[in-house]
Amino acid sequence: MARDLLLLRHAKSDWDTGTGTDFGRPLAPRGLRDAPRMGDWIRENGLVPDRLVSSPALRARQTTELVAKAAGFGQEILWAPGIYAADVGDLLQILASLPGQGLRTLLVGHNPGLEHLLAFLTTPPDRDRLEIHALKTATLAQIGLPDSWDDLPRGCGRLIRIQYPRELA
Repeated sequence: MARDLLLLRHAKSDWDTGTGTDFGRPLAPRGLRDAPRMGDWIRENGLVPDRLVSSPALRARQTTELVAKAAGFGQEILWAPGIYAADVGDLLQILASLPGQGLRTLLVGHNPGLEHLLAFLTTPPDRDRLEIHALKTATLAQIGLPDSWDDLPRGCGRLIRIQYPRELA
């Protein structure tokens, strides 16, 4: 049975807060608006995940909490520190380590890791270059993947759609 992976880049963050670290940057007003809109869209389109895994960086945490609430996700959120500053290999390890048999997983994180993971999973191995799709802030990509996530080779996924927050009313 195929599974869906939803990749969501955190919503727009605020660079002018005086926060001392990148990890502690909060959402900007636009991010606070876009995250619940994306959660509403997820719910309205029948894409509420079975599990939700997120970076604990403040902007990702805020995005995750707003999306989860708007989508009606009522389960425990898995906070995975390894998502912050992760590369494709790190993200593949996180996916392989997820417990349970959920059919849809929402992974909330950061670029460039999410863009590179999307490209890795959806670009056929016979292509010389990975196809990079822009995951701007609060953008969601839905990927169809095989049943087993223990080993996800390049090109094993099918890009179903990319939803940009600017397209939501």
